Amino acid sequence: MSKLYVIPTPIGNLEDITLRSLEKLKEVDFILCEDSRKTSLLLKYFQISKPLIPYHKFNEHKIINKIIEKIKNCSCCGLVSDAGTPGISDPGYLLIKECLKNNIEIECLPGPTALIPALINSGLPCDRFIFEGFLPRKKGRKKILGKLKNEDRTIIIYESPQRLIKTLEELIKEMGENRPASISREISKIHEETIRGTLMELFNYYYNKNIKGECVIVIGSEK
Repeated sequence: MSKLYVIPTPIGNLEDITLRSLEKLKEVDFILCEDSRKTSLLLKYFQISKPLIPYHKFNEHKIINKIIEKIKNCSCCGLVSDAGTPGISDPGYLLIKECLKNNIEIECLPGPTALIPALINSGLPCDRFIFEGFLPRKKGRKKILGKLKNEDRTIIIYESPQRLIKTLEELIKEMGENRPASISREISKIHEETIRGTLMELFNYYYNKNIKGECVIVIGSEK
């Protein structure tokens, strides 16, 4: 049977994986993964053995046709990322689009993603929100920040620990230092934390700190 399963993996604690995700990881013929070392640790923990094929942003365009042909040859494929749900700031969109073009059935399992726990933990309104993922490094960055300044929905942004301070500086410049916000990092891990306050308070808290773990910035409306 030709089919692609999009399988979310834990963003921290391995026990967060769903029973259905484990079932599909055992059923598929092979697994596409960002980093085979990380996926191997997950499979080993749950005593699963499957062929792994590296599939990441640096090679997805080069191998996409071979992957499609492999799936079409009556293969059942699982797609995972290093953590979370594939396609959400991780590779997945291109493969899904090509599978649809080739009439390959797709099934996306529900599961972990960092943005929802961070949003709920922020204490900011979560009935309406906008997810920006990682902002572009250069081209279009200032334009996007300018548009977000007047956004009346809660804003969610992903950021690396190395760029967090720079991004907070830019957000303060565009939105003002008193804009309500929160930062969650190390979600579902031992050192998980969520810090709430204004953008300036968050900047002051993290300034000169050795920040570890991907950060989720949640920003409230100025209203």
